[in-house]
Amino acid sequence: MAVNRDRVMQELEQVAVPGGSNLVRADLIRALTMTEDEVSFVIEASDAALARALETASAEAESRLRALGFSRVRIVTTAPAGKQAGVAARSGPAAGAGAPPSLTIGRHPTPQAGPQAIPGVKHIIAIGSGKGGVGKSTLTTNLAVALARKGRRIGVLDADIYGPSQPRMLGVADRPRSENDRIIPVRAHGVTMMSLGLMMKEGEAVVWRGPMLMGALQQMLNQVEWGELDALLVDLPPGTGDVQLSLCQKAPVTGAIIVSTPQDVALIDARRAIDMFGKLRTPVLGLVENMSSYVCPNCGHEAHLFGHGGVAAEAAERGLPFLGEVPLDLSVRLAGDSGQPVALGEGPVAGAYARLAERLIQGGMA
Repeated sequence: MAVNRDRVMQELEQVAVPGGSNLVRADLIRALTMTEDEVSFVIEASDAALARALETASAEAESRLRALGFSRVRIVTTAPAGKQAGVAARSGPAAGAGAPPSLTIGRHPTPQAGPQAIPGVKHIIAIGSGKGGVGKSTLTTNLAVALARKGRRIGVLDADIYGPSQPRMLGVADRPRSENDRIIPVRAHGVTMMSLGLMMKEGEAVVWRGPMLMGALQQMLNQVEWGELDALLVDLPPGTGDVQLSLCQKAPVTGAIIVSTPQDVALIDARRAIDMFGKLRTPVLGLVENMSSYVCPNCGHEAHLFGHGGVAAEAAERGLPFLGEVPLDLSVRLAGDSGQPVALGEGPVAGAYARLAERLIQGGMA
């Protein structure tokens, strides 16, 4: 018989916490999710001292839930950053000397009076889509590499905090280091990059509410030593939510590039992204049609699997620049999985990214 949420909460009520209460009565449980064999939740402490004191309670909760039949139990303890310093993740490694300031602390954003420039960064370009699965992260990676190959100093900020993919796509596994309480980003293929994915095990889930996302983004913008950059490309998550809003409020964003496939269902969400950036008074620098065409490697026939020309037509209708098309090709997937972006090589796809990069340079955006 499957264990339901009420049964889990009853078990957590048996776990005592400092002060004579329990995890449930003290209202410490957040973001509880369950499947048939897995349960995960956040214990949100008021400060770091309580977070440390709750380690015993977390261990007891894990033991009790495993006894109910869950094969995997994931418990993360958070404390606001202003009250210092850490997340205790039951499976996480301890930070050693020289470890970077933790981005897994679930910190809330600190007050900030308007957008704050990043020293040394000339342009901040948001890469958005409004919809997942249209190749936004792939485009960010390859556009960054294409710009770097043209001599530009380029950074990538992986703001897709729930699903960071830039470490895999750029072939980076090393954790960043720190100097003087500043995070030193990593470099690959001539690109400077920072991602929450570098601070976590691959496949580890981020279970955070909106304020924690906003705090992590603010930390990656302002605590990372980006150095001198012609452009910082920000790989946004799908949708029109907290991260997009925070970026445009916390940083002087030069503008946004909207990525979409030609099909109507993707364009619907691309329109929402355009509308969102308009409401945030962030210019849309242009639209890109991804997966625009597919050329059969055997016979050379060109097919338009998702339609063709829809993004160009949308750009024309709205009076926005159309930056170009990127074809669908197996090499893109293979290159992304191997950490060797397709823009490093030659061929039709690399050429498409090179043309996109040149348009940005000619437009003074990179």
